[in-house]
Amino acid sequence: MQVNLVNESWPIEGSFTISRGSRTHANVVVVQLQQGEYVGRGECVPYARYDESIDSVIAQLASLKEQITAGLTREQMQSLLPAGAARNALDCAYWDLACKQSQQRIWQQIDSAQPSPLLTAFTLSLDTPERMKAAAIKNAHRPLLKLKLAGEGDVERVAAVREGSPDARIIVDANEGWNEAQYLVMVPELVKLGVEMIEQPFPASDDAALEHLPRPITLCADESCHDRSSLKHIIGRYDMINIKLDKTGGLTEAIALKEEAEKAGLQIMVGCMLATSLAMAPAFIIAQNVQIVDLDGPLLLSKDRQPGIEFDESQMNVYAAALWG
Repeated sequence: MQVNLVNESWPIEGSFTISRGSRTHANVVVVQLQQGEYVGRGECVPYARYDESIDSVIAQLASLKEQITAGLTREQMQSLLPAGAARNALDCAYWDLACKQSQQRIWQQIDSAQPSPLLTAFTLSLDTPERMKAAAIKNAHRPLLKLKLAGEGDVERVAAVREGSPDARIIVDANEGWNEAQYLVMVPELVKLGVEMIEQPFPASDDAALEHLPRPITLCADESCHDRSSLKHIIGRYDMINIKLDKTGGLTEAIALKEEAEKAGLQIMVGCMLATSLAMAPAFIIAQNVQIVDLDGPLLLSKDRQPGIEFDESQMNVYAAALWG
């Protein structure tokens, strides 16, 4: 087995802003595993919120090169890396390689039904109400909009988007940017504006308050949910979890997390970091039959890798084997 680690930078269309800052490029790490004529690939996005960087992720992966070359399996690898970006890229590369070696698609490998096209949310970056309204007008044809919020002025932002796109379903993501007082003021107003879901209103370290707060709108755990070990802290605080492979540490744990969360009565959202179609492909498999799909990463880039996932506006089509899995 040969291991190759590649750092890539993909330009974003304009810029992308959330409560923690702005960026103009999606910086990713790609793992390539080659055995004979077959090459398996996996892509991850190191995320500073979780103390990750390009250098730290490459270092984590490089530390296993010798073991991978000597025959380390996907199953054995799970306990050697923590849930996070590095394990995600390696886990997905193992799955892709297995698919190529067996000449099977990923849904055959995991004994699942053939996937169907999915409707993804489209994200409007955090901005002034006026600019978010303009973005909403530009994307008014999209059935589901996700708004990045930050705290002060959020009701005005949502109202502006609702005015610009009156027929769209709206979900919002506070990215840990609210406090309890803001929550109590804003949520009744967001109910009036038809918001269907609020993602991670409080910092993950402060979300115990959700146990006693009203939840008239579905609450989704993002930063508070990584892998199955997170569930014991989520039940009773949230109604939904956001499964991202860069948090679970790959498809292997994402499959197990989805199953356990559904058994616990939680709704499922499948999301992504800002990345190319190579990162969306395994998430597309997990996103079958969930309540909310948020896999618009490639739509926010000025160019995507080829071959990539084909989008018909907000519809994601089943991708070709040449991309992944």
